[in-house]
Amino acid sequence: MATQTGGGSDFVNNLGKIYGIYTGGFAAFVVLLAILEQVGVPDRVIGYLFVFFTLAVYAGIGILSRTMQVSEYYVAGRRVPAFYNGMATAADWMSGASFVGMAGTLYALGYDGLAFVLGWTGGYVLVAVLVAPYLRKFGAYTVPDFLAARFGGHVARFLGIIVLFACSFTYVTAQVYATGIIASRFLGISFEVAVFVGLLGILLCSMLGGMRAVTWTQVAQYIVLIVAYLIPVVILSAQRYGVPIPQLMYGQVLQEIAGLEQKLVADGLASAENLKPYLQPFTTYSPLNYFGLILCLMIGTASLPHILMRYFTTPSVRDARKSVGWSLLFIFLLYFTAPAYAAFAKLEVYQNVIGTAITDLPQWIYTYGNLGLVKICGADATTVDVIRAACTAKGTGDGVLALGELSINRDVIVISMPEIAGLPYVIAGLVAAGGLAAALSTADGLLLAIANALSHDIYYKMVDPHASTARRLVVARVLLVVVAIGAAWLASTRPADILSMVAWAFSLAAAGNFPALVLGVWWKRCTSAGAIAGIISGFGITLYYLVMTRYFGMGEWFGVANISAALFGLPIGVIVMIVVSLFTPAPSKEVQDLVDELRKPRGGTMMEGGDVKVKAA
Repeated sequence: MATQTGGGSDFVNNLGKIYGIYTGGFAAFVVLLAILEQVGVPDRVIGYLFVFFTLAVYAGIGILSRTMQVSEYYVAGRRVPAFYNGMATAADWMSGASFVGMAGTLYALGYDGLAFVLGWTGGYVLVAVLVAPYLRKFGAYTVPDFLAARFGGHVARFLGIIVLFACSFTYVTAQVYATGIIASRFLGISFEVAVFVGLLGILLCSMLGGMRAVTWTQVAQYIVLIVAYLIPVVILSAQRYGVPIPQLMYGQVLQEIAGLEQKLVADGLASAENLKPYLQPFTTYSPLNYFGLILCLMIGTASLPHILMRYFTTPSVRDARKSVGWSLLFIFLLYFTAPAYAAFAKLEVYQNVIGTAITDLPQWIYTYGNLGLVKICGADATTVDVIRAACTAKGTGDGVLALGELSINRDVIVISMPEIAGLPYVIAGLVAAGGLAAALSTADGLLLAIANALSHDIYYKMVDPHASTARRLVVARVLLVVVAIGAAWLASTRPADILSMVAWAFSLAAAGNFPALVLGVWWKRCTSAGAIAGIISGFGITLYYLVMTRYFGMGEWFGVANISAALFGLPIGVIVMIVVSLFTPAPSKEVQDLVDELRKPRGGTMMEGGDVKVKAA
């Protein structure tokens, strides 16, 4: 049965051997493509092989993990060991935003970009201490499931679904956007078509096997993405300094960047007024926005439904705690490298691109210029003639590229880095495979969170409580496809850069979920009316501020950027929840006993098959 389910005891007991063989096979595949590049196989063929081979492997895992069991589809049978759940969570977490967007943001913002690293990493402390173990002990299938049981009735469940849908759909759109950028570059197709190519890979990974398929696929994707992220910057560090540990060389690179900035000003290639020093804080964000963003990202991390769902899959509460620790370690490997990755990219551009004659620009400028991702003098860098005409029209046509004339889309820094540094094309293909793995893994988890909430919390719990297992899973799969197509269409319109969309999702999750989850676990006096009022007010104000400042030209309140919109909704949600709870009758003794039981470190799972089975005496 293990072969069919992919979740039997034989499979779990042999995970080390299975993923060891997988890792060795992937390494051999990369070596083979490196050899093919040396014997003259065209770059485009190598790009196609990277994209389609990795997609085929993920799809194969997804298909082999197909299931018609509810617990397997929703929570992988609660059999995922802590180590592998940590790896899957890291892949689920390190999305296109982390892999593709973070280093690009650090490249563009310098010091201010560290807010993303600090906020996202710090959030896992809140996950481990305040939320994950208790949700695992409760044993719900979804976050709205917990809200319904803790606060009673379908109103809290429905509000939880709205919050889940808003933040997850925003987040998944960013992931499909990332797959579109990568696929358009390495398959040579338009971005609008590429997003649907990426969508196909996402659906093949998750549609048939649900959480079980997504879990084992994400473990495989983590291996690819972390290898792909580390190799280019390790090679550059070894080539430049003779030390293959870029994190140790980060300080040296920063010193060289600071020296080059002064030289660019002295050579007239940058103006002191317009050059934002890479190491200077608060050049983009004010202190309020910088620390506000860190807070929103930390609390959003502890509130994202697709991340919290991962801790429903471990065998026990103890494993859920250990899983958070493993997650943080695996995430640390990438986050500790991202600042160095951005700094090496900045150094390469300063040394080898700025100050170059327009006629001698490297080929990668035109490759990404034709995709609309690199501009010179305000025009897409498609040909030398286009660049020369644009610079002449702006009155800067001296034939040499100045810093202010070059604009690189921050979302392509990572995937273009091997080409910027002149590394073999096979490294560029490897990075593309890693970025695709990161975006696909998170998109799988997000789509599953949305589809599970719609099928389990709305269809099964509110529409047809007597639906058969087969019907419930068919509904889940149909809804997953519908949501995925909607996200792909929205991504094809390029609504914003990846990191902005992700930050919006975190603010929505923080304001909508965090107060209800934390107070629901840690304050027995929190009532149903208080939770409902708190979710509506906190989430509503955050959504209003986001939409109005982004799309309707409303000015910022107190100078707070909309990526930190939860600064308004979060405190209001907490205050309203507390005040309304104090002015309404206390929860029943049964509910208060349930909360007491929930907070005990030992004891069995409290909810099995959708109903609370274990209650305090």
